[in-house]
Amino acid sequence: MVNGKVVGRCGAGLLLLVGVKKEDDSVRAAKLAKRVVNLRIFNDPDGKMNLSILDLRGEGTDARLLAVSNFTVYGDADKSRRPSFTLAAPYEEGRILFEEFVSSLRSLAVPVETGEYGAHMEVRLLNDGPVTLVIDV
Repeated sequence: MVNGKVVGRCGAGLLLLVGVKKEDDSVRAAKLAKRVVNLRIFNDPDGKMNLSILDLRGEGTDARLLAVSNFTVYGDADKSRRPSFTLAAPYEEGRILFEEFVSSLRSLAVPVETGEYGAHMEVRLLNDGPVTLVIDV
């Protein structure tokens, strides 16, 4: 939610909290998009994590991705109680790479919704299962 308005949803899909580091580039954004859509994280009929979001879409589900920009993913609190965000890309560079990442996801035939880059957002998550991953390239 941004200013009390829902701007994106993913339903039974994946919520992606996307951080952009200073050294990230378009090549990494495209590689990460491919990795995300092919990630076998959903259960197959035997209960094994063996299906990707592409597989779910192929089965006719409404599964989609919700990509939310989140520079705090790269917050570093190793040396103090106040996190440092020096690893995160500057605002404009981060915005451009976030948009390239979303464009790469969409080019892979997966519906993608987003939050609003740089806005204060309320993000609600119902985590259906014990899986939370950090994916980097």
